[in-house]
Amino acid sequence: MNQNTPLKDAVLLLDDGTVFRGKAAGKIGTTSGEICFNTGMTGYQEIFTDPSYSGQIMVTATVHIGNYGVSNEEVESGHMKIAGLVCKKFSVDYSRKNADSAVGTYFEHESVVGISDVDTRAIVAHIRDKGAMNAIISSETDDIELLKKQLAAVPSMEGLELSSTVSTADGYYEGDPESKYKVALLGLGVKRNIVRSLTSRGCYVRVFPWNATFEEMAAWNPSGYLISNGPGDPATLTGVVAEVKKAVDADVPLFGICAWAPNFSPKCRLKHLQNA
Repeated sequence: MNQNTPLKDAVLLLDDGTVFRGKAAGKIGTTSGEICFNTGMTGYQEIFTDPSYSGQIMVTATVHIGNYGVSNEEVESGHMKIAGLVCKKFSVDYSRKNADSAVGTYFEHESVVGISDVDTRAIVAHIRDKGAMNAIISSETDDIELLKKQLAAVPSMEGLELSSTVSTADGYYEGDPESKYKVALLGLGVKRNIVRSLTSRGCYVRVFPWNATFEEMAAWNPSGYLISNGPGDPATLTGVVAEVKKAVDADVPLFGICAWAPNFSPKCRLKHLQNA
């Protein structure tokens, strides 16, 4: 594919009935999920592979996506985690020497559906003002009534537990076993750079599965504990909350990352962040 290849039409339908029309990006098909946005100007591949975005359609606020291609080294997990992409410009050509492939090839290989050539500023403003909602992208059909029926069947992110789908099954170690500090990391959807940031600062890290108990982590005798961020509605993780409470009651060194609020639904989290 090159810049002269005609692009198929695509449509984005939001749960409140708002429609945006653009061009197909990535795999031809239909996808759905909770729509969200990211304002980063670089690092789009890291965003696409971040486990905390699992099940979400990502709107990129920066204009150009794909202009520097993709690299096998710039991923935060084993494969793409976003449910779909909404962007202004989807560059099928790239200019970086160290890139391994074009973003279009990457999306097709990962079977991820997207839409480009839409007013992403308007979309970001809309979901900022209206709040979290589901959406559907299709480059297969522009039948809005059909897409409304499909969208109605998509489960709400509120009450949806997703950490178990992206967490490690058995746990793993990273860093130097002889390091002075040992960090027990509860992986609810941790991305690689969080682990890398700890090991680069002299920590030996053991990543535990999402359902690990405080006793299991404490048996490793760590210097401290990290609760990672993750996808879905954290209010569903009552077991995790109970284990974190044990760590708090034990008065051990404990820290977390991202705006993870166990008692907030997605809509409440959005309101909380807007008022912060």
